[in-house]
Amino acid sequence: MRSRSERRQARRLALRAAFPHTIPVLTGFLFLGVAYGVLMSSKGYGPVWSTLMSAIGFGGSMQFVAISLLTAAFDPAQAFFLSCMVNARHLFYGLSMLEKYRGLGLARIPLVYTLCDETFSLVSTVEPPPGVDRKYFYLSISLLDYAYWVGATALGGVLGHLLPFDFTGLDFALTALFVVLFLEQWKKPENRPAGVIGVFAAAVSVVIFGGDNMVLPAMALIVAALLLGRDKLCR
Repeated sequence: MRSRSERRQARRLALRAAFPHTIPVLTGFLFLGVAYGVLMSSKGYGPVWSTLMSAIGFGGSMQFVAISLLTAAFDPAQAFFLSCMVNARHLFYGLSMLEKYRGLGLARIPLVYTLCDETFSLVSTVEPPPGVDRKYFYLSISLLDYAYWVGATALGGVLGHLLPFDFTGLDFALTALFVVLFLEQWKKPENRPAGVIGVFAAAVSVVIFGGDNMVLPAMALIVAALLLGRDKLCR
């Protein structure tokens, strides 16, 4: 069993190794989080509310959807349905991370709680360097991304009261962030088949179901394709 100083040193090494991988997420979350905080302020919810929503809910896109729910008549059934639809992809994320997080003990609790699209994209493709503790490496990525989002929304909530600018279109940073993450994965030839499957499934779903209803069908197609490919490899 390692001593306290050894654990502290292991955490430092993991943090230094993880931080460069999270820079694209930091950039995207900075703009997106500020946009969310500003939008919350424009609806009458101050920095405390936007920060708490991010720290507790940590829902990303669902938080933007929740703004309209907060400003309309409260409908629990609608809120529940929308949350399930928007966040259904996390079911697939969680299942795919079972093996990755196996054997990490209580660290799995914050890892599961802070799992989001961007963290999933990083953790599923990046391996800890030699000599870096696997648990602390994944924790560092997850907690850094979480801190970026919460901090950016707090900053946006404060700036929303001070800056009289039009922030229309600022949420395009989410699209730009995913493009960057996709390109980072595309650099590795072994990750390209999964990228092609994802693009193809999304394109088919948009054509058949439309842009507003394509998320769940696209996820189902991706899972079906991956399971089919896995079965063929196992034979």
